[in-house]
Amino acid sequence: MGMETGQIIILNGAPRSGKSCIAAAIQESFEGPWMNLGVDTYVRHATPLRYQPGIGLRPGGERPDLEPLIPVFYAALYDCIAAHSRLGLNVVADIGHHDSYSKPLNILGDCAKRLNGLPVLFVGVRCPLDIIMQRRNTGQAGREGAYAVGSADEPIPAPVLRWQEAVHIPGLYDLEVDTSTSSSAACAATIKETLQRSLHHPTAFERLAAKT
Repeated sequence: MGMETGQIIILNGAPRSGKSCIAAAIQESFEGPWMNLGVDTYVRHATPLRYQPGIGLRPGGERPDLEPLIPVFYAALYDCIAAHSRLGLNVVADIGHHDSYSKPLNILGDCAKRLNGLPVLFVGVRCPLDIIMQRRNTGQAGREGAYAVGSADEPIPAPVLRWQEAVHIPGLYDLEVDTSTSSSAACAATIKETLQRSLHHPTAFERLAAKT
């Protein structure tokens, strides 16, 4: 350990798209230690309660009082990811990037710059809205009340629509997977196959950094 930089995988998608399940599959099936430094870990265990949801803040400018802290939170998280990689540890991070705040914060480009020179695979985790709503309405053990669900008056809550519209902008990825047609294990296998092939340069994060 420490002789080579660790591989970084950033999984980006809406809540309930299946990111955390893919991350778990990667940790379970990939060789070597894979550290999970995603949004759930950061929000639940690192962010003080009064500043939550922190980096999990939904699109729509709902909490302008928290917005000044969001770029700093993301910067700290990505610097932590970079530090793990430089020590030779692999990292998988499930994130929900968007720029739909009360004003643009341009966080994704800054995050990309913080991983400059490190091996990053940026993966878009897609899932159709009807499947997202099925998962939300079914619920998740241990996360009761954590997700907005549909009702007779509002089958698809407005925040869910905003997530679906905002999370994949600008849509610049090295790889995309669809959890409505592939299992978490199959998505992880596709990611592994991609890592085993030489990537065309510049990578998605290198292009995102150059745009900022």
